[in-house]
Amino acid sequence: MPASLSDVIGLLDLEQLEVGLYRGSQPEGSSLKRVFGGQVAAQALMAAQLTVPEERHVHSLHLYFILGGDPSIPIVYDVENVRDGRSFTTRRVAARQHGEIIFYMTASFQVVEDGWEHQDLMPDVPSPDDSTLMADIMGLRGQEAVDHWRNEWSSFDIRYIGDNRATDDPQRVLVPAVQRLWFRANGELPDSRIVHNAAFTYISDLSLLGASLVPHGQFIGSRKVQPASLDHTIWFHRPIQADEWLLYDQTSPSASGARGLSTARVFSQDGALIATVAQEGLIRRTGDR
Repeated sequence: MPASLSDVIGLLDLEQLEVGLYRGSQPEGSSLKRVFGGQVAAQALMAAQLTVPEERHVHSLHLYFILGGDPSIPIVYDVENVRDGRSFTTRRVAARQHGEIIFYMTASFQVVEDGWEHQDLMPDVPSPDDSTLMADIMGLRGQEAVDHWRNEWSSFDIRYIGDNRATDDPQRVLVPAVQRLWFRANGELPDSRIVHNAAFTYISDLSLLGASLVPHGQFIGSRKVQPASLDHTIWFHRPIQADEWLLYDQTSPSASGARGLSTARVFSQDGALIATVAQEGLIRRTGDR
C-alpha cells in the first residue's frame, strides 16, 4: 500500500484496454509480499463504476478473495454486464493475474430514490483528536513496526479508540468483542463520488478482521496469527466522504474453524450511518506460540 494519498488516487486511475476490460497498476516500493486486498477491491469497484451511468450509485458489494495477488505485475479487471434494469444495475468483476482469477466481485447500483429512513445511533466515543495515532500504537511493537506503518499505510490518517479485550471473558459470554477507530484519507480526494466510494473500500479491509482476535488477546500483525481476507461485503447507505472522519465501529460475533467473522457500522462524525461492512477471514494459529 503506498504511503501517499496521491499514489492511492493513481492506483484508482485504471487503464481501459477494451470495452469492460481494465488494467490496474501496483504501488512502487511496497514491501508487501502480496497485494493488499483493499487495493484489489477498490480497483474492481472503480472498474465496475466506469461501466455504470453516473446517476446510479453503488449500494452493495460482495467480494471473494480467491488467491493472493502478485504485487510485481498489473491486475486485469474484466467487468461483466449482468443486468441493467429501470432502477438497479448489476455488475460482476473478475480480477486476473498469471492467467488465473484471483478475486471476484458482484456489485449492485441504484438510482437515487426517496423512501423510509432510520438508522442506529452512533456510540459515544472519544473524538479523533482524543484518540491515539496508529503510529503510536505501532511504537509499542518497536521502531521497525513504526517504520513499516509509515512506509505502507500513511495514505490514511487512522486514530485508534480502543477495544475491550478482557482476560476474564474469552468466550465473550458477558460482553461482545468491540474494536473502534477513526479514519480518513490523509489529504483531499477529488470531488468524485466514485473515487470516494473506492477510497473507502480500499481502507475498509485494513483493520476489520482484527476485531475477531480481540477475545483471544491477539493482533493481526502478531507472528502467532496467519491472517487473510476470505470475503468482504459493504452496504453503502448514504454518500461517503472518505477524506472526512469516519468512525469504524467493529464487532466480532464469532470465530471458529480458524476463521473469524467481523462486522462494522461506519458513521460520519456528525452521526450519520454511512455504511455497514462484514468480513470473514482466516485467523489461523501458527507454530509461534
